[in-house]
Amino acid sequence: MRNLLLLALACVFAVSSFAIAEAKDRSSRKVKLPVHTRTTAYAVQTVSVRTGCFSPRLEGILIHIAAKTGRRPLVTSGHRPQSHRSGSMHRFCQAADIRVPGVSESKILAAARTAPGIGGIGRYCNGIVHVDTGARRQWAYCGKSIGHFLSAKRRSGKRA
Repeated sequence: MRNLLLLALACVFAVSSFAIAEAKDRSSRKVKLPVHTRTTAYAVQTVSVRTGCFSPRLEGILIHIAAKTGRRPLVTSGHRPQSHRSGSMHRFCQAADIRVPGVSESKILAAARTAPGIGGIGRYCNGIVHVDTGARRQWAYCGKSIGHFLSAKRRSGKRA
């Protein structure tokens, strides 16, 4: 009987020691998780899309697009500090590449053109629309070489 009591007491002591050690481990392991802010003006495609530094002017453009289209824009690319293009507005957190699910590209572009504070409006062949707060300009871009730039008017199939 005495051995059984000693065995039970040893088990209780061992379990309490493990619990104390585990509690100390938990307090020393601090994991920094990314902070995600919620906004009703737009959504982000993935948690890695950086939008926390967007200016009120850029957020105003996204709010305007949401109001005109009746749907929240989905930001596919925001702040890109390591952008290869030195003049990219993404480097300065003043640009967003967006899609608006369920809304045609032409309606998104029309809404962007009327947004207060709009600067650049770009159209990519994959359906993504670029908006920024820089100088007023418009473009369409497909591919990487200069021969793939499109003008504001649609190109005809004839070559000069």
